[in-house]
Formats: sequence, C-alpha cells, structure tokens
Amino acid sequence: MATNRTFTMIKPDAVEAGYTGAIIKMIEEAGFRIVSMSKTQLTPERAGQFYAVHSQRPFYNDLCAYMSSGAIVPMVLEKENAVADFRKLIGATNPAQAEEGTIRKLFAKSLEANAIHGSDSDENAQIEGSFFFSGTEQF
Repeated sequence: MATNRTFTMIKPDAVEAGYTGAIIKMIEEAGFRIVSMSKTQLTPERAGQFYAVHSQRPFYNDLCAYMSSGAIVPMVLEKENAVADFRKLIGATNPAQAEEGTIRKLFAKSLEANAIHGSDSDENAQIEGSFFFSGTEQF
C-alpha cells in the first residue's frame, strides 16, 4: 500500500545555481505539502552514511564528495501516492532522458549533478526522511 509521504532533497548544484525557490514552487504546484524542510550541508562522513547502500559501487566516493560540496535542502513531502507521483515530477535520473517539464529536465546539469533526489520506495522514504528529521520535526 502506498503511503502519503516521500523524501526529497535539492542537491548542491541546484542550490548553488539559485533554483531552490523554483523547485519548491513546482513541488507545491504539483499538490505536495511540505511537512519538514531545512537547509544544511553534509560532511563527507554524513554523506557516506546517507549513501551507505552504494558503498561498494565505483561512484560512491565521488557521490559523497559531490553531496558534501555545498548546501542541500532536504524535505519530507506529503500527498496521496507521494513516492510515485514525486518520481514522475522529478523525471529520469539522467536529465537527457527526462521528460519535458520535469524538475531534472529543467534544472539538472548532468547525470551526477541532477538537481534533486527522490525516494524510490515507501520504505526508503521513511528511512531517508528519518535520517534528516526526527519524529517531532515531521508535523
């Protein structure tokens, strides 16, 4: 059964480029309610903890370096069918393959600097949201 919450974070490339407001506007216009939001910067160690699932992949060290290179904006979002609807809104991981009008098509620079993260399952949304926000911060 699909839950009504998902997790996202605007990545360093999009924050640095000044796209945070435009991305948040698209999220809200798509019917998502922001439950929790902050602006922070990950240390390389904290990025490694978040991406531990990829620790054996060849891109892991580059990913951790990139995700700790600047500010990010993590958010917990709420909407019916949140995970699937949000994945559709952000578009394909590779912005060259993303549909027109999606966040990645509009704001991503490359496969690595793809502007935004979106949870790929209800379970991961819960895990990822809890990484950044305690239960009292998710209202």
